Amino acid sequence: MTNTKSTFKTLLVLAMCFCGINSERARAQGFVGAAVRTQPKMVKIYGAGGLQGLEAYQSGILVSETGHILTVWSYVLDTDLIAAVLNDGRKFTAELIGADPRLEIAILKIEAEGLDYFDVDESVDLSPGARILTVSNLFNVATGNEPSSVLHGIVSSKTSLNARRGAFKTPYKGPVYILDAIANNPGAAGGALTDHRGRLAGLLGKELKNDQTNTWLNYAVPMSELSTAIDDLIAGRSRPRSQSDDATKPEQPHTLNRMGIVLVPDVLNKTPPFIDFVRPGSSAAKAGIKPDDLILFVNDGMTDSCRTVNNELELIDRIDSLRMLIQRGQELVELEIPGEQWTN
Repeated sequence: MTNTKSTFKTLLVLAMCFCGINSERARAQGFVGAAVRTQPKMVKIYGAGGLQGLEAYQSGILVSETGHILTVWSYVLDTDLIAAVLNDGRKFTAELIGADPRLEIAILKIEAEGLDYFDVDESVDLSPGARILTVSNLFNVATGNEPSSVLHGIVSSKTSLNARRGAFKTPYKGPVYILDAIANNPGAAGGALTDHRGRLAGLLGKELKNDQTNTWLNYAVPMSELSTAIDDLIAGRSRPRSQSDDATKPEQPHTLNRMGIVLVPDVLNKTPPFIDFVRPGSSAAKAGIKPDDLILFVNDGMTDSCRTVNNELELIDRIDSLRMLIQRGQELVELEIPGEQWTN
C-alpha cells in the first residue's frame, strides 16, 4: 500500500512538472504569436535630429487602414521631411496633421490604404502584474523590412507622473503604466504596449530620467488617456486654421509687433517659434509671456514654426482676445492676450 501511495505521488509530481512545462511552452508560443501579429502595425519614423547627439528616429503605430500613425510629439517631427517605413520595408513621406503637447502625442498621415492597424476602440486596460509586450524600433535596429524589437515583461504598477513631484520632467502629468522591462531606450518612444494576446494597451513614452536619483523610468501612457485626443487629431480639429482653404483674414489682425513679441530669426524652413524678446509694458508682457518661451498653439491652431505663428495671427481680429499655449522649460502654460478696440 505504501509503495502504491509513493508511486502515485511520484506520478502526480511528474504530471505537474510536465503540465508546467507545457504551460510555459504554450505561454511562450502565445507571446510569439502576439509579437508576430503586431509587426505589420508598427512604423519606423525618421526626421530631425543630430543636434547635441539627439537621435533622428522614433517609433509609431498604425491606427487606421488609411495610413494614420500615432507617435510621440518630439523634436524628431520638427522637419518637413518625415519618413515612415512600414514593416514590409515600404517608405513613405509622412505629414504631421496634428499634435497634442499636453499628452505628448502626434498623428502623422501617409498615402496608403488597406493597412493592418491597431483599433484604438478595442484597446485594453492592464492591471499590475499583467504580462506585457513592448514593440518598438529601439536603438534603430530595424531600418527597412526588419521586424521591430520586442521585449517581454510585466506591469509593475499604475501611477501618475504628477505624483512624482517633478522628479521626472515632462509636460504629461497623467496616469502611466510602470513597466518591468527596459522599454524606453532611444528610438522606442511611440512604440506599442500590448497585453499577452497582442491587444493594444498603451503608447511607449519618451526617455525620462529622474534628476534626483539618476535613474530611468520605463513607462507607457494608457490608451484610455489618449483615445479622445486621437479621434480629434485624425478629424483635424487641431490642424492650423491657416491651412484651411476657406480661412478669411480680418482687416486688422493681431501681429507679433503690436503684442510686443520678437521671435528668433526665421532662418530655417521650419524654425521653432521661440520667443527672443518681449517688449516691457506690452500686452504680451502683461499676459506673462517671457523670452525663451516656445509657442505651441495660437487659439486652436498648432504652430510648429515662426511662419505658422504669423499665419495664425493673420486670421484673428485684433478686437478679439487670443490664447497661446507655450512651453516654458518642461512646463506647459496657457496664457490669454486680450483684444483691443480699434477705429478706422
